[in-house]
Amino acid sequence: MTIKEAILKSLEDIDALTNYNDVTNYILEKKYYDFKDAKTPNSTVSALLGDFVRLGDARVKRIKKAGAYFYYLTKNEQNIEVDIVTDLTENPTKKETKAEKSNTYEERDLHKLLSTYLKNIGIYSKTIFHEQSNRKDDNQTWTHPDMVGIRFLKLKNQTSQNFLKAINQVDTFKLFSYELKKEINNDSELKKAFFQAVSNSSWASYGYLVAFEISDTLTDEIERLNQSFGIGVIELNANPYQSKILFQARERKLDFKTIDKLCKINKEFESFIEQTEKLLAAEERYFKATEKELNEFCDEYFDNDTEIEKYCKDKHIPIDEN
Repeated sequence: MTIKEAILKSLEDIDALTNYNDVTNYILEKKYYDFKDAKTPNSTVSALLGDFVRLGDARVKRIKKAGAYFYYLTKNEQNIEVDIVTDLTENPTKKETKAEKSNTYEERDLHKLLSTYLKNIGIYSKTIFHEQSNRKDDNQTWTHPDMVGIRFLKLKNQTSQNFLKAINQVDTFKLFSYELKKEINNDSELKKAFFQAVSNSSWASYGYLVAFEISDTLTDEIERLNQSFGIGVIELNANPYQSKILFQARERKLDFKTIDKLCKINKEFESFIEQTEKLLAAEERYFKATEKELNEFCDEYFDNDTEIEKYCKDKHIPIDEN
Protein backbone atom coordinates (compact mmCIF):
# COMPACT_ATOMS: atom_id res chain seq x y z
CA MET A 1 0.00 0.00 0.00
CA THR A 2 1.39 3.41 -0.97
CA ILE A 3 1.20 6.36 1.39
CA LYS A 4 -1.62 7.93 -0.66
CA GLU A 5 -3.53 4.67 -0.56
CA ALA A 6 -3.00 4.57 3.19
CA ILE A 7 -4.41 8.07 3.53
CA LEU A 8 -7.48 7.24 1.46
CA LYS A 9 -8.03 4.00 3.39
CA SER A 10 -7.75 5.86 6.70
CA LEU A 11 -10.23 8.53 5.60
CA GLU A 12 -12.63 5.79 4.57
CA ASP A 13 -12.26 4.00 7.92
CA ILE A 14 -12.53 7.15 10.04
CA ASP A 15 -15.69 8.16 8.15
CA ALA A 16 -15.84 11.66 9.70
CA LEU A 17 -14.24 15.08 9.53
CA THR A 18 -10.62 14.62 10.56
CA ASN A 19 -7.29 16.43 10.52
CA TYR A 20 -3.85 15.39 9.33
CA ASN A 21 -2.66 14.44 12.82
CA ASP A 22 -5.51 11.99 13.34
CA VAL A 23 -4.99 10.50 9.88
CA THR A 24 -1.28 10.02 10.61
CA ASN A 25 -1.99 8.36 13.96
CA TYR A 26 -4.57 6.08 12.35
CA ILE A 27 -2.11 4.98 9.66
CA LEU A 28 0.48 4.17 12.31
CA GLU A 29 -2.03 2.37 14.52
CA LYS A 30 -3.30 0.19 11.66
CA LYS A 31 0.20 -0.19 10.19
CA TYR A 32 -1.08 0.80 6.76
CA TYR A 33 2.25 2.37 5.85
CA ASP A 34 5.82 2.29 7.11
CA PHE A 35 7.18 5.82 7.44
CA LYS A 36 10.77 4.65 7.71
CA ASP A 37 11.91 7.08 4.99
CA ALA A 38 9.89 9.98 6.35
CA LYS A 39 11.38 11.80 9.34
CA THR A 40 8.17 13.75 9.97
CA PRO A 41 5.13 11.56 9.15
CA ASN A 42 2.65 14.24 10.21
CA SER A 43 4.12 16.79 7.81
CA THR A 44 4.15 14.25 5.01
CA VAL A 45 0.49 13.39 5.52
CA SER A 46 -0.45 17.08 5.83
CA ALA A 47 1.27 17.92 2.55
CA LEU A 48 -0.33 15.00 0.69
CA LEU A 49 -3.81 15.78 2.03
CA GLY A 50 -3.37 19.32 0.78
CA ASP A 51 -2.20 18.00 -2.59
CA PHE A 52 -5.38 15.94 -3.00
CA VAL A 53 -7.40 19.15 -2.85
CA ARG A 54 -5.02 21.48 -4.69
CA LEU A 55 -4.57 19.04 -7.57
CA GLY A 56 -8.31 18.59 -7.92
CA ASP A 57 -8.51 14.96 -6.81
CA ALA A 58 -12.28 14.46 -6.46
CA ARG A 59 -11.87 11.67 -3.89
CA VAL A 60 -10.98 14.03 -1.04
CA LYS A 61 -12.65 17.19 0.21
CA ARG A 62 -11.75 19.60 2.97
CA ILE A 63 -13.43 22.33 4.95
CA LYS A 64 -12.07 25.02 7.22
CA LYS A 65 -13.12 25.44 10.83
CA ALA A 66 -11.63 27.76 13.46
CA GLY A 67 -8.54 28.35 11.33
CA ALA A 68 -7.75 24.67 10.67
CA TYR A 69 -8.39 22.26 7.81
CA PHE A 70 -10.49 19.10 8.19
CA TYR A 71 -10.67 16.39 5.55
CA TYR A 72 -13.09 13.67 4.56
CA LEU A 73 -13.62 11.14 1.80
CA THR A 74 -16.10 12.37 -0.78
CA LYS A 75 -17.98 9.08 -0.95
CA ASN A 76 -18.50 9.25 2.84
CA GLU A 77 -20.17 12.64 2.62
CA GLN A 78 -23.66 11.29 3.28
CA ASN A 79 -22.45 9.68 6.51
CA ILE A 80 -20.94 12.89 7.89
CA GLU A 81 -23.04 15.44 9.75
CA VAL A 82 -24.56 17.19 6.76
CA ASP A 83 -25.49 20.34 8.65
CA ILE A 84 -21.88 20.87 9.73
CA VAL A 85 -20.47 20.33 6.24
CA THR A 86 -23.12 22.57 4.67
CA ASP A 87 -22.60 25.37 7.16
CA LEU A 88 -18.84 25.33 6.75
CA THR A 89 -18.69 25.03 2.96
CA GLU A 90 -21.67 27.05 1.80
CA ASN A 91 -22.37 29.47 4.61
CA PRO A 92 -19.30 29.63 6.85
CA THR A 93 -20.53 32.56 8.93
CA LYS A 94 -23.96 31.14 9.71
CA LYS A 95 -23.08 29.64 13.09
CA GLU A 96 -19.89 31.51 13.92
CA THR A 97 -19.62 32.80 17.44
CA LYS A 98 -18.20 36.24 18.26
CA ALA A 99 -14.98 34.59 19.36
CA GLU A 100 -14.62 32.77 16.04
CA LYS A 101 -15.29 35.95 14.05
CA SER A 102 -12.55 37.79 15.91
CA ASN A 103 -10.17 34.98 15.02
CA THR A 104 -10.50 35.24 11.24
CA TYR A 105 -8.46 37.08 8.67
CA GLU A 106 -9.46 39.97 6.41
CA GLU A 107 -9.52 39.82 2.63
CA ARG A 108 -6.73 42.37 2.39
CA ASP A 109 -4.54 40.19 4.57
CA LEU A 110 -4.25 38.00 1.47
CA HIS A 111 -2.75 40.76 -0.67
CA LYS A 112 0.80 40.22 0.56
CA LEU A 113 0.51 36.51 -0.22
CA LEU A 114 -0.68 37.29 -3.74
CA SER A 115 2.04 39.91 -4.29
CA THR A 116 4.64 37.32 -3.23
CA TYR A 117 3.27 34.78 -5.70
CA LEU A 118 3.19 37.38 -8.48
CA LYS A 119 6.70 38.63 -7.77
CA ASN A 120 7.93 35.04 -8.01
CA ILE A 121 6.55 34.78 -11.55
CA GLY A 122 7.92 38.15 -12.62
CA ILE A 123 4.91 40.44 -12.09
CA TYR A 124 5.11 43.75 -10.23
CA SER A 125 1.83 44.30 -8.36
CA LYS A 126 0.07 47.10 -6.52
CA THR A 127 -3.05 47.18 -4.35
CA ILE A 128 -5.64 49.71 -5.48
CA PHE A 129 -7.49 51.12 -2.49
CA HIS A 130 -11.10 51.76 -3.53
CA GLU A 131 -11.66 54.15 -0.64
CA GLN A 132 -9.04 56.52 -2.04
CA SER A 133 -10.96 57.08 -5.28
CA ASN A 134 -12.90 60.23 -6.07
CA ARG A 135 -16.22 60.15 -4.23
CA LYS A 136 -18.10 61.16 -7.37
CA ASP A 137 -17.45 57.65 -8.67
CA ASP A 138 -19.21 55.95 -5.74
CA ASN A 139 -22.25 55.18 -7.88
CA GLN A 140 -20.16 53.12 -10.28
CA THR A 141 -19.84 49.61 -8.92
CA TRP A 142 -17.18 47.10 -9.88
CA THR A 143 -14.93 49.76 -11.41
CA HIS A 144 -11.72 49.07 -9.53
CA PRO A 145 -9.63 45.91 -9.46
CA ASP A 146 -8.27 44.87 -6.05
CA MET A 147 -4.75 44.66 -7.41
CA VAL A 148 -3.01 45.50 -10.66
CA GLY A 149 0.18 44.07 -12.09
CA ILE A 150 2.67 44.45 -14.90
CA ARG A 151 5.10 41.99 -16.46
CA PHE A 152 7.88 43.33 -18.64
CA LEU A 153 8.73 41.11 -21.56
CA LYS A 154 11.44 42.81 -23.55
CA LEU A 155 12.77 45.84 -21.70
CA LYS A 156 15.20 47.98 -23.66
CA ASN A 157 16.16 51.61 -24.04
CA GLN A 158 13.16 53.85 -24.65
CA THR A 159 13.08 57.54 -25.52
CA SER A 160 9.31 57.90 -25.46
CA GLN A 161 8.03 60.63 -23.18
CA ASN A 162 4.61 59.25 -22.31
CA PHE A 163 2.79 56.02 -21.66
CA LEU A 164 0.84 56.01 -24.93
CA LYS A 165 4.07 56.07 -26.90
CA ALA A 166 5.60 53.37 -24.74
CA ILE A 167 2.70 50.99 -25.26
CA ASN A 168 3.29 51.03 -29.03
CA GLN A 169 6.34 48.84 -28.38
CA VAL A 170 5.02 45.42 -29.37
CA ASP A 171 5.37 42.71 -26.75
CA THR A 172 7.14 45.01 -24.29
CA PHE A 173 4.80 44.41 -21.35
CA LYS A 174 1.43 43.05 -20.24
CA LEU A 175 -0.96 44.56 -17.70
CA PHE A 176 -2.91 42.41 -15.25
CA SER A 177 -6.04 42.93 -13.15
CA TYR A 178 -6.86 40.86 -10.06
CA GLU A 179 -10.12 40.49 -8.15
CA LEU A 180 -9.37 38.85 -4.80
CA LYS A 181 -11.78 36.87 -2.59
CA LYS A 182 -11.37 34.94 0.65
CA GLU A 183 -13.72 32.13 -0.33
CA ILE A 184 -15.94 31.01 -3.17
CA ASN A 185 -18.19 28.33 -1.75
CA ASN A 186 -21.18 28.10 -4.06
CA ASP A 187 -22.51 28.98 -7.49
CA SER A 188 -24.02 32.28 -6.38
CA GLU A 189 -20.73 33.50 -4.89
CA LEU A 190 -18.89 32.34 -8.00
CA LYS A 191 -21.15 34.23 -10.39
CA LYS A 192 -20.95 37.45 -8.39
CA ALA A 193 -17.16 37.30 -8.02
CA PHE A 194 -16.61 36.27 -11.63
CA PHE A 195 -18.62 39.07 -13.16
CA GLN A 196 -17.04 41.53 -10.77
CA ALA A 197 -13.71 40.42 -12.22
CA VAL A 198 -15.11 40.74 -15.76
CA SER A 199 -16.28 44.29 -15.05
CA ASN A 200 -13.18 45.70 -13.40
CA SER A 201 -10.59 44.07 -15.67
CA SER A 202 -11.84 45.23 -19.08
CA TRP A 203 -8.87 47.58 -19.41
CA ALA A 204 -6.14 44.97 -18.84
CA SER A 205 -4.25 42.50 -21.00
CA TYR A 206 -5.33 39.73 -18.62
CA GLY A 207 -7.99 39.56 -15.92
CA TYR A 208 -7.90 37.09 -13.02
CA LEU A 209 -10.22 36.07 -10.22
CA VAL A 210 -8.17 34.98 -7.19
CA ALA A 211 -9.55 33.09 -4.18
CA PHE A 212 -7.99 31.47 -1.13
CA GLU A 213 -10.73 28.85 -0.86
CA ILE A 214 -12.60 27.51 -3.89
CA SER A 215 -15.14 24.71 -3.55
CA ASP A 216 -14.12 21.73 -5.67
CA THR A 217 -17.75 21.33 -6.73
CA LEU A 218 -17.47 24.47 -8.89
CA THR A 219 -14.76 23.31 -11.31
CA ASP A 220 -17.06 22.66 -14.26
CA GLU A 221 -18.85 26.00 -13.93
CA ILE A 222 -15.55 27.86 -13.52
CA GLU A 223 -14.28 26.23 -16.71
CA ARG A 224 -17.45 27.25 -18.58
CA LEU A 225 -17.19 30.85 -17.42
CA ASN A 226 -13.49 30.93 -18.22
CA GLN A 227 -14.11 29.74 -21.77
CA SER A 228 -16.98 32.19 -22.26
CA PHE A 229 -15.41 35.35 -20.81
CA GLY A 230 -11.67 34.74 -20.72
CA ILE A 231 -11.17 35.54 -17.04
CA GLY A 232 -8.49 33.36 -15.45
CA VAL A 233 -8.73 31.79 -12.00
CA ILE A 234 -5.95 31.48 -9.41
CA GLU A 235 -6.19 29.43 -6.22
CA LEU A 236 -4.07 31.26 -3.66
CA ASN A 237 -2.20 29.20 -1.11
CA ALA A 238 -0.95 30.18 2.36
CA ASN A 239 2.42 29.20 0.93
CA PRO A 240 2.32 31.61 -2.04
CA TYR A 241 4.75 29.50 -4.04
CA GLN A 242 2.21 26.68 -4.06
CA SER A 243 -0.52 28.87 -5.52
CA LYS A 244 -1.91 27.59 -8.81
CA ILE A 245 -3.43 29.01 -11.96
CA LEU A 246 -6.47 26.78 -12.35
CA PHE A 247 -7.51 28.40 -15.62
CA GLN A 248 -5.44 30.75 -17.76
CA ALA A 249 -6.82 34.16 -18.69
CA ARG A 250 -7.34 35.03 -22.34
CA GLU A 251 -5.33 37.98 -23.62
CA ARG A 252 -7.18 41.14 -24.66
CA LYS A 253 -6.22 44.47 -26.16
CA LEU A 254 -5.63 47.25 -23.67
CA ASP A 255 -8.60 49.58 -23.20
CA PHE A 256 -6.98 53.02 -23.01
CA LYS A 257 -10.22 54.89 -22.32
CA THR A 258 -10.78 52.84 -19.18
CA ILE A 259 -7.11 53.16 -18.20
CA ASP A 260 -7.49 56.93 -18.51
CA LYS A 261 -10.71 56.85 -16.47
CA LEU A 262 -9.07 54.83 -13.68
CA CYS A 263 -6.13 57.25 -13.65
CA LYS A 264 -8.54 60.14 -13.17
CA ILE A 265 -10.51 58.61 -10.32
CA ASN A 266 -7.74 56.81 -8.42
CA LYS A 267 -4.33 58.30 -7.61
CA GLU A 268 -2.80 54.91 -6.75
CA PHE A 269 -3.67 53.56 -10.19
CA GLU A 270 -2.40 56.74 -11.84
CA SER A 271 0.89 56.46 -9.93
CA PHE A 272 1.21 52.81 -10.96
CA ILE A 273 0.87 53.77 -14.63
CA GLU A 274 3.35 56.62 -14.18
CA GLN A 275 5.91 54.32 -12.53
CA THR A 276 5.66 51.73 -15.28
CA GLU A 277 5.94 54.43 -17.93
CA LYS A 278 9.12 55.74 -16.29
CA LEU A 279 10.72 52.30 -16.44
CA LEU A 280 9.67 51.77 -20.06
CA ALA A 281 11.14 55.14 -21.00
CA ALA A 282 14.27 54.98 -18.84
CA GLU A 283 17.65 55.42 -20.44
CA GLU A 284 20.10 52.60 -19.85
CA ARG A 285 22.12 54.52 -17.25
CA TYR A 286 18.97 55.16 -15.18
CA PHE A 287 17.31 51.81 -15.69
CA LYS A 288 18.40 50.06 -12.46
CA ALA A 289 17.49 53.05 -10.30
CA THR A 290 14.09 53.35 -11.98
CA GLU A 291 13.44 49.63 -11.59
CA LYS A 292 14.28 49.89 -7.88
CA GLU A 293 11.87 52.83 -7.59
CA LEU A 294 9.06 50.77 -9.15
CA ASN A 295 9.82 47.82 -6.88
CA GLU A 296 9.63 50.05 -3.80
CA PHE A 297 6.38 51.61 -5.00
CA CYS A 298 4.70 48.24 -5.50
CA ASP A 299 3.26 46.01 -2.76
CA GLU A 300 5.57 44.39 -0.24
CA TYR A 301 6.28 40.68 -0.55
CA PHE A 302 7.82 38.00 1.63
CA ASP A 303 11.51 37.14 1.50
CA ASN A 304 11.37 33.69 3.08
CA ASP A 305 9.14 30.89 4.40
CA THR A 306 9.65 31.89 8.03
CA GLU A 307 8.12 35.31 7.36
CA ILE A 308 5.19 33.70 5.56
CA GLU A 309 4.46 31.24 8.37
CA LYS A 310 4.61 33.94 11.05
CA TYR A 311 2.38 36.26 9.03
CA CYS A 312 -0.25 33.57 8.46
CA LYS A 313 -0.32 32.67 12.14
CA ASP A 314 -0.56 36.31 13.19
CA LYS A 315 -3.39 36.95 10.73
CA HIS A 316 -5.13 33.61 11.43
CA ILE A 317 -4.80 32.52 7.82
CA PRO A 318 -5.16 28.70 7.63
CA ILE A 319 -1.95 27.00 6.62
CA ASP A 320 -1.09 23.36 6.18
CA GLU A 321 1.58 22.35 8.69
CA ASN A 322 4.31 21.08 6.39
